[in-house]
Amino acid sequence: MDNSIKAFRIISVLEAISFLVLLLIAMPLKYIWDMPEMVQIVGMAHGILFVLYVIGAYWMYEKLNWSFKTLIIVVICSVLPLGPFYADNKYLPKNKAA
Repeated sequence: MDNSIKAFRIISVLEAISFLVLLLIAMPLKYIWDMPEMVQIVGMAHGILFVLYVIGAYWMYEKLNWSFKTLIIVVICSVLPLGPFYADNKYLPKNKAA
């Protein structure tokens, strides 16, 4: 598998996990137990990963000759909690070395 696709896949998974940790762990800690520290840490990591995901999506758009519609769908997936997993499964080439 191409290294750029592998890199985007890793960023995609990390972005999705960071979003889930932010929503399911950090936000309840902040708003239920008044512990905002986790949101600051996870929020910063998620923000960086989100930007890398969007840049990577554009990179894949050019590399894989996606249509503009596919690019928009993949970018929209970045704001859905499990969206990057869907985008990975639907739009990235499968690993042929199994």
